[in-house]
Amino acid sequence: MQSCIDKYLVHLEHNRNFSSQTLRAYRNDLYQYLAFLLEEGCRDLESVTRLLLRRFLAFLKKRDYSKTTIARKLVSIRSLYKFLCREGVLKCNPAENIRAPKLEKKLPGFMSVRQIETLLNLPGLSTVTGIRDRAIMETLYSTGMRVSELVGTDVSDIDFFNEVVKVKGKGRKERLQPIGNHALDAIRSYLKERGSDKKALFLNNRGGRLTERSVARMLEKYVKIAGLSLAISPHTFRHSFATHLLDNGADLRSVQELLGHANLSSTQIYTHITTERLKQVYDKAHPRA
Repeated sequence: MQSCIDKYLVHLEHNRNFSSQTLRAYRNDLYQYLAFLLEEGCRDLESVTRLLLRRFLAFLKKRDYSKTTIARKLVSIRSLYKFLCREGVLKCNPAENIRAPKLEKKLPGFMSVRQIETLLNLPGLSTVTGIRDRAIMETLYSTGMRVSELVGTDVSDIDFFNEVVKVKGKGRKERLQPIGNHALDAIRSYLKERGSDKKALFLNNRGGRLTERSVARMLEKYVKIAGLSLAISPHTFRHSFATHLLDNGADLRSVQELLGHANLSSTQIYTHITTERLKQVYDKAHPRA
């Protein structure tokens, strides 16, 4: 069983262009599944039944995994079986008709323009760290890029003349993203002050590439100083970017491209936010609402 899973993971790494994070998630999901099968006395993937697979899902639920996590783990298992059937290793796929838990659609949180401006104005510009933090937040809001994309950005990815940045997104896909003058000016100031020729755009205090966790901690500090009650993460800038674009008349397809979403359905969640806000305005303002 271990060899089948390892063969599939090698296939993903070389043929599917998955990011290192996605590969890690698949590996963890499948190794957990393998450990469960061994615990249940199962020594062969061919002998796995739908009942045993449902027991695994019940085991996850009992362990208080969220519906989203359980659904993701099921996707990993399904794709493993599809691969093994395609390769002729297995004849049938026990995961074929197993339903994933129904997911609750949670509307992503976002900030108002005023809240964003409050955060952008907090870093002190008398230190390199403050100048860097301002540039990071300006870049997150200006581009809507993921924090993983932000920390993966190199100095050479910024095209100051054409006002675009090369974003290395999910699945190793690259896209050219417009970047505003406020963000470019903040980046220029940071590069001028940091005094380093390292290729990474944003550096930590030791001169190494900044990590996602470091960006999250930095943001937590400013949210605390600002006294904002919202749960704000780097991803909240992305949600705010998309919401504000739609609020100001951008079309859904354009926002999809700017976010680097493969499917329009991923972008459509933001239309629910703007519709909900319109309903609230209507309910408050219309005399016969």
